[in-house]
Amino acid sequence: MTTSTAAESSAAAPLLDLQALVAAVRRRRRLWCSLALLGLLAGATVAFLLPPPPTAVTKVLVAHEEDQPNDPGTLIRTDVALLQTTRIAEQALKALRSGEKPEDFMQDYSGMGITNNMLQITVTGDSDAEAVARAGALADAFVADHVRRIQEASKAEAKALLDQRDELKKQLSQVNRTIGDGTEARGPGASADLESLYARRAELTSQITDFSQRAGEASIGTPRLVAGTQIVDAPYAVRHSLPRTAATDAAIGLFLGLFLGLALAAVGAVVADRPVLRREIAANLGASVIAELPHRPGGRWRSRRVRASRERLTTSLARAVRGGGEPVSLLELGCARNTSAIALDLAGALAAEGPVVVVDGLPGRQLADRRPKPGDPAVVTGERAAAESPPGRRIGVGSVAPGTAWTDLQYLGTRAVLVVRAGHGSAAWLHTVARQLADQRIGVIGVVLIDPDPRDRTDGTLWDGPPGTPRDRSERPVRHKGTVPRRAERQPMWAARVPDSDQEAQ
Repeated sequence: MTTSTAAESSAAAPLLDLQALVAAVRRRRRLWCSLALLGLLAGATVAFLLPPPPTAVTKVLVAHEEDQPNDPGTLIRTDVALLQTTRIAEQALKALRSGEKPEDFMQDYSGMGITNNMLQITVTGDSDAEAVARAGALADAFVADHVRRIQEASKAEAKALLDQRDELKKQLSQVNRTIGDGTEARGPGASADLESLYARRAELTSQITDFSQRAGEASIGTPRLVAGTQIVDAPYAVRHSLPRTAATDAAIGLFLGLFLGLALAAVGAVVADRPVLRREIAANLGASVIAELPHRPGGRWRSRRVRASRERLTTSLARAVRGGGEPVSLLELGCARNTSAIALDLAGALAAEGPVVVVDGLPGRQLADRRPKPGDPAVVTGERAAAESPPGRRIGVGSVAPGTAWTDLQYLGTRAVLVVRAGHGSAAWLHTVARQLADQRIGVIGVVLIDPDPRDRTDGTLWDGPPGTPRDRSERPVRHKGTVPRRAERQPMWAARVPDSDQEAQ
């Protein structure tokens, strides 16, 4: 990977790296798996602790005078709204002879339009018998109210038509009297008036007949609508299956918990801004990733792979130590135990060439206070090493975690290998580490990445020179005033990565 300036790198970086976000969310699988499991258990617990109340269902066929084949369901939605009124609830309670308030009873039932003319009523109660009785009373009250409204509308329409017919009859009587009086008159004008009166009488007679027919049709249509509105499915109690309910609630809880966990993991990853991918860690530290090791190796087969990778890393670090005359230190960030193990392996590899002393600069003297095993190299504290100056090669082990005394790091070694746990430090802190090491003139050989993302395929090697240009490993970075020297200009070592599959292992 080729890097130019820091400004160009930041300008080319996307606002939201989806690959890094997915990797960060995947690393927090304990969070969202725990929340998903918690939702699953909560849903199943709710199903057992809060079983559904006894429920009864009935279906009513509702006939409307305005029924149309292309009706979008407006009429049945109106019936559902009418069902949820205190008038119908009060009529049902009167039939049940219950003193419950209609407002409270309305909370125990609901309506749903299945089709344009089919209404389903669902009612709950203290028992199955009570729920069935409530559903029957509510359906009867709704049918009675619907029939009453149909009859009242029909009567009102018929009365309006008959009133209009009677008014026309009065006008016809007046026209007939006028015609009778005009038959005695003589002259051209009288003949013209009689003709217009005859035409008016014929028109009124036609209108009277039409209104009479329409009034009769209105009366005839009412029985059809009344007979079409009826209970087609008698009230019955709904049988609840506890295992099915528990499975449904558990599935809903699992989905909600998983969704909440993924959302929290994604938001936390964006807010925390903790680099996980090799390219991000290498870019923030300004050094190449030279090896990857798991945090906790598990399994016999995987342990063999990890041991092989650690041997390759030890060989590479030993070669780097032999190639330079300056002392080397291992600086950890979030992985003190792994760093101690790498330091002991490195000291053991160099012990055949002469005495090796491991200087423990970790907080709490984790390495110096451990019980030594036969064949382990000598381990001294930083204070003792400064006072006695033990002979032989020195391998310093320190920390660059928050609270580090930066001025003490140069006494552990002027060259350093950073052992960083992926996702442990924020991008701002990685920048701080790089800047402080540059201020202390400590050259970084490379980065050992602990607990990497197994699906990470990004490049963690930085190179600032033209292709094919050799670099001297002992070359110290040139420090410019007000800038951070680029330790990425060193010749990068080959990354000793643990294979992720059998094919990679082969």
